[in-house]
Amino acid sequence: MPLTPNPPRPILIVDDEVNILLAVDTTLQMAGLNHTITCQDSRRVMDVLADSPVETILLDLNMPNVDGHRLLDDVRRDYPDIPVIIVTGAVDVDTAVRCIKAGAFDYIVKPVEPERLLTAVHRAIAFQQLQRENRSLRHHLLGDGLEHPEVFTAIITRNKKMLAIFQYVEAIAATSQPVLIRGETGVGKELIAQTIHQLSGLKGRFVAVNIAGLDDTVFSDTLFGHVKGAFTGAESPRGGLIEQADGGTLFLDEIGDLAPASQVKLLRLLQEGEYFALGSDVARPANARIIAATNQRLTELLDLGRFRKDLNYRLQTHRIYIPPLRERLDDIPLLLDHFVADAAERLGKPKPTVPQELIPLLASHAFPGNVRELESMVFDAVSRHRSGELSLDSFRAHIGRDGLPRSPLPAHTTGNGGHTLLFPTNLPTIREATQMLIREALDRCGGNQSKAARLLGVSQQALSKRLKSDKPEK
Repeated sequence: MPLTPNPPRPILIVDDEVNILLAVDTTLQMAGLNHTITCQDSRRVMDVLADSPVETILLDLNMPNVDGHRLLDDVRRDYPDIPVIIVTGAVDVDTAVRCIKAGAFDYIVKPVEPERLLTAVHRAIAFQQLQRENRSLRHHLLGDGLEHPEVFTAIITRNKKMLAIFQYVEAIAATSQPVLIRGETGVGKELIAQTIHQLSGLKGRFVAVNIAGLDDTVFSDTLFGHVKGAFTGAESPRGGLIEQADGGTLFLDEIGDLAPASQVKLLRLLQEGEYFALGSDVARPANARIIAATNQRLTELLDLGRFRKDLNYRLQTHRIYIPPLRERLDDIPLLLDHFVADAAERLGKPKPTVPQELIPLLASHAFPGNVRELESMVFDAVSRHRSGELSLDSFRAHIGRDGLPRSPLPAHTTGNGGHTLLFPTNLPTIREATQMLIREALDRCGGNQSKAARLLGVSQQALSKRLKSDKPEK
């Protein structure tokens, strides 16, 4: 009975010395890695790769005809996904550093220690399997139930909640009704808005504006434009963003910060489909689909009297909530791989190897800045990277800097005593438990309500309201 090939794709061993080829091949075979190709002539390597995909390459440096340095460059250029492990008698540090900078996955010095060789090969195989799994999962999950999976490729995810959002986006994209997208800072609200626009079939532009901090006059001028003489300095008429988004989509970010007077004007725009430019008493028709986004809970703003109920109803004909990164930790490996590759390309560096310890470290972080925060962390780490594995130092420094203490996620336990929460004999009421949780969060954050609110996953306004309601009456 023939042996099952292990790994599925062959390991290519390249060396001009027959005894080295035999020794390395024997070591792999004895370890159960029976799928190998040996190549003594370096001129044949690129032809072998063209004929058959390989799992990894064990490459000597000093060979006649085509040396290993040139082959490493050629392989990295034409087959960047194949890990290349350098196996050479060159023991100087400069050579090793040069190879790692050129994109080598690992570097082994002859005479080869079997344990060191097998460790490197197993790491390369695991890396390849992870890469294939990520690609397969992404392709399968995005293609399951989606008519246009290609539109969502900019949003890196395999999370079921996110995939359900994609299906909802496809369902509502062709309508002209407003959409309200809610989620914390950095979760990708604008990406979802852009996707809705792409799927809508609208011929006009996608125009985005952040309205946080805009007073009513600036808001009106930005959105609706003005006529000549509308105010001092208005020497010529100017169209607003509504005009620029004609036949397309207008994306209003941070809608929860909209001033009360501006809320009235936006309500008219949604109800009547028309607006007034500053300084004009002639209504102009609007032909732009409105998508709004906020990182606040509008229901809480309604309770505080800071947001109009009628505008709230008009905005959220369709509602989308994007979960924070801490609620979709299964996305971290995909996002990490994508951001490392992107940062390496933008910085003109070889893609570094990601240490196994990094994913659990990231999973223990609260990520108040969500996906955007992770992208910044990765870019900073790759910019500092020189060779070998990606350092954990910058990640640890960032996680320690944000001021949000967070214990690692508890492992699932079985049997007696596997509790993640301990309660007194008499259970507290819901109100008492809530008070205890709030006090603990405030203690961990040194009394800072903003940080405590983020730690608890609520807005600062909600926490402040809860603290006021819990104060004893005089």
